[in-house]
This record gives sequence, C-alpha cells and structure tokens, in this order.
Amino acid sequence: MSPVLYDHLAEAIKDPDAIRVRDDLICLRFETMKVYSALGAVRHLLDTGVVSPGDTLIDSSSGIYAHALALACHRYGMKCHIVGSTTVDRTLRIQLEILGATVEQVPSSNNLQLDQNLRVRRINEILRANPSYHWMRQYHDDIHYLGYSAVARLIDELVPTGPLCLVGGVGTGASTGAIAQYLRNSGRDVNLVGVQPFGSVTFGAEKTCDPDMIIAGIGSSIEFQNVRHDLYDRLHWVSFEYAMSAAVDLLRSSGVFAGLSAGAAYLSAMYEHACDSSRRHVFIAADTGNRYAESAFARHAEAFSLDAMRPREISSLEELAVPWSAMSWDRRDASRLADAYAVEEVRS
Repeated sequence: MSPVLYDHLAEAIKDPDAIRVRDDLICLRFETMKVYSALGAVRHLLDTGVVSPGDTLIDSSSGIYAHALALACHRYGMKCHIVGSTTVDRTLRIQLEILGATVEQVPSSNNLQLDQNLRVRRINEILRANPSYHWMRQYHDDIHYLGYSAVARLIDELVPTGPLCLVGGVGTGASTGAIAQYLRNSGRDVNLVGVQPFGSVTFGAEKTCDPDMIIAGIGSSIEFQNVRHDLYDRLHWVSFEYAMSAAVDLLRSSGVFAGLSAGAAYLSAMYEHACDSSRRHVFIAADTGNRYAESAFARHAEAFSLDAMRPREISSLEELAVPWSAMSWDRRDASRLADAYAVEEVRS
C-alpha cells in the first residue's frame, strides 16, 4: 500500500483501526471518533454559507468532541471556544489551547445533570454576549450525522456481505445511529445495539443511578434532540464497574487500549454475538483509554472476568437495574418511550 500524505492531522487520525478481537467480532478503534462529525458539520456550514472562515464556533463537551471540534476549526481556519466538563484533563486542555481554542470549565460536580446544565447555561450566556458565535449544538443538530457516511462506507468495505450487528454508545445520536442509518440506506441488513449508562434520560434510565459514575459521552441526564430512537433494535445499560472490567479485558486480550464506552460496547457485543452468531458483530471504540488511566485502568486488579458478568434481560424499564440490563427496543420511536415502562398485563 502506498503511503498517504495528508494536508492536516484531522484527516489522518479520523479513520479507525479495524481489529478482529474474536471470531466474527470486529473492533473499530478510533483515536477520536467525533472528528468525522466535526469535520462534516464544519465543512457543511462553510459550504452553505452559514459561517465564514474566521468565525467562532462554540460548544460544550466532556472531552472527545472538544478535541474533534478544535481540530476541525484548525483545519478550516475557524476560531473555537469550548465549555468543558471536569473530564477535560490538563493534557487535553493544553492541546486545545495550542490548537487555538479557548477553553473554560464549569465548576466541579459529581452530578452529571448539574454539570451538563451548567455547561449549556454558560453557552447561552456567552451567546448573549457574542451573538456572532455559532453554537454547534452537538447534542441537538442533525448536521452531525453527515460525517458518518464515510464510516458506513468503511464498514461496508470491511464486511462486504451478510447481516451485521453494530454495537456502540448512543451518545448524541450522531454516531451509531448515523452509521446504521447510512448502512441501511445502502441496503444492508443491520441490527443496531445502543449502549447507555445508568442515569441517562435518553432511553428512560434517569431513575436508575450508577453508584460509581456515569460514563461520559454515551448518555446524558439532559435530552439529546438528535437521537433517533427508532433506529435501535436493542439497548444495553452498563455500569462503570462492568465497563471498566470489560475495558481491562479488551486491553489484556487484544491489546486495544480504549475508553469506558468501548468496554461497555465490547461487553454488550460479546453477549449479542453469543445470542445471534449468524451476524458479523462490529463494536465501536470511540476514543483511547488515556483519560481513564487513573479513574478506571488503575483499578484493573478489581476487574471482574467476562464470564462473571451477565445482563439482566428486561421487558420493561421498570425492571432496569445496575450493574447491567439489556432490552429489546424493536425500533420504537421517541413517542413510545413511555410505553417501555409498562409491563404487559397478560403476564399474569
């Protein structure tokens, strides 16, 4: 293969490494997955004249999107302002500042809902003072779907025939949902399995809390308006403890060093593959494990073995329970979210 010379780092790092971690189980390991989303969105905004080179783009982030947006702004000559959570560590913050982004972080909080609400409130304050800024609205705008058409094409080339199962964090909706939508539009038979943390409002788990922490980036205690619920066939809610254990196993067994969302996706994909081996299973590792080195990987001695972890299969959100629950969603739309709480009376 001839070497490729890129014009910018954002283009070079966006493509994932495809790694077979088990038979018929493929990991797509990204350095920072949301570069696809940020590049696609910024390019579209420029092409349509919504923004111009030199304008300031602003958004909130727990880390991955902050890096992606800063790279996209650097690539296209834009200014960037990030309102970050406390998970934006010193190493990332220094990179963002050198790339030209301005960064501010909300006060530390153990409550994700408070953290996210504070960040959104701060963005609104900044926009009132700077009406020329463009809010990227990664939590709400469908524009972030655009960049993932390339990931769908990559998966289509990687697994050219047969039914697929795609497993990964639901996040803002513009990741696993977007990839599955593009694959289905091309005619592929795709089951989509979304991974959520306990405490996330997106699929109704806000009443069930994780005693350790909510895994940042794959769920939220505020509504994400660009999530298309009707794209998802199955859902898994995974605790920090189980995601950490699976991320440790992934590193130990395959050498893949990836974040907590990757651990949760790996664990869920292993289970789904055991239930339906007729499909090739692809799971998403959206970022590296660097920012979780101390909070998760340093606790590797506490990790459970994969064989010790099994999900609680539920038919109603009323049955949702830590540390791991799984449910058939059957592509219900958001209007039927309330129905998922009702246990069918015919059980009796």
